Amino acid sequence: MAVHGPAMTDVARLAGVSHQTVSRVLNGHPNVREQTRLRVRAAIAELGYRPNGAARALVTGRSQVIGVVAQNTTLYGPASLLAALEQTAAEEGFAVSVGSVRNLDHRSISAAVERHLAHRVAGIVVIAPVESAGEALERLPQDVPLVTVDGDPQRPVPLVTVDQVAGARAATQHLLDAGHRTVWHVSGPSDWFDSAGRIEGWRAALLAAGIDPPPLMHGDWSAASGYRCGQMLARMPEVTAIFTANDHLALGVLRALHEFGRRVPTEISVVGFDDVPEAAYFIPPLTTVRPDFDAVARASLHMLLTQIESGIGGGALRQTIAPTLVARDSVAPPRH
Repeated sequence: MAVHGPAMTDVARLAGVSHQTVSRVLNGHPNVREQTRLRVRAAIAELGYRPNGAARALVTGRSQVIGVVAQNTTLYGPASLLAALEQTAAEEGFAVSVGSVRNLDHRSISAAVERHLAHRVAGIVVIAPVESAGEALERLPQDVPLVTVDGDPQRPVPLVTVDQVAGARAATQHLLDAGHRTVWHVSGPSDWFDSAGRIEGWRAALLAAGIDPPPLMHGDWSAASGYRCGQMLARMPEVTAIFTANDHLALGVLRALHEFGRRVPTEISVVGFDDVPEAAYFIPPLTTVRPDFDAVARASLHMLLTQIESGIGGGALRQTIAPTLVARDSVAPPRH
């Protein structure tokens, strides 16, 4: 025999209101007195009532599902953002439907968005860290609640992003404050906004200190490319400080420096970006920049829910979330 949980009528009876009033409270209707709203919420909590998502979708015209478009990748940043979005959405009473795409291009993003819209999602979040996603976002329907994460800051779409420039400036300045005369940079891929922002912050910190930036070392996000760049940097006796665009690049650099007998941090200091869980266990433990992915997820969901509740999409809203420098043992003053 099936056991059913409390119904809306049970909530109404306990709160002393009609079931229509309970429905208005659940759907965020503005024409409900605050005292009544609190009484209904208390009854819901006491009974452990859970709204029927399907029925609510029929009433409101939308589901309790948020569609997320993301590249199918195991890279730490995008994967962490996706996990944080799912957790934050759950706390707000929404499920997340993920549309994974192989490439973040116009065709792939448009197809993923169309699939989400066909299922009448309440709104859409696009994790769009590469240049190819920009055109697709501008072509999406204007009435769809939409937020981009780590997208193009030059495009007129709602955006929440980690402050890449500030994080890179902090990393570079930390090395300069330790006494290094300049800082070399191993970058991420050229078509990623994260990479471009970290290059900009690195250059800005050096120029503000009156230092001409040394040649850029072009990598991707992998430890293998960090290793290749590290092999070149290890051969250059003038190199005493390296800032890498992520921690996996730093791992490759550390391996190369070790093989060439360049000790860290005694001879060369290294700073990464992302604060992957393993960073504290590198040899030596890695100084790095920690993005607040939970804060990015909360800001993204808040921005999206504001659009959903107002019934409009679009708007050139911007919010940047400051990262934090995490100092460990991979930085020391240079030897003179």
